[in-house]
Amino acid sequence: MPLQLSPEAQQQAIASIERYFREHMEEPIGNVAAGGLLKFLVEEIGPVFYNQGVADAQENLQARVAELDVEVYHEAFSYWNQRGRRK
Repeated sequence: MPLQLSPEAQQQAIASIERYFREHMEEPIGNVAAGGLLKFLVEEIGPVFYNQGVADAQENLQARVAELDVEVYHEAFSYWNQRGRRK
């Protein structure tokens, strides 16, 4: 599954790349070149960040599942214990 940006995010990213080049590089970059650079970065480096996000989410979910029994545990056969306290 290829990574894709929404059209709005792509426009913002291209504008950000152009600004970065204007402010930090000796030569500015044009819109088409910035779009090409963005496409390269998304295809080449984007999967690294995507995979790390998936791994982080998986780790978080596994930790939550491991705690599930503690969070939703309900004592069985407690009717008589509660009844004894009511008297």
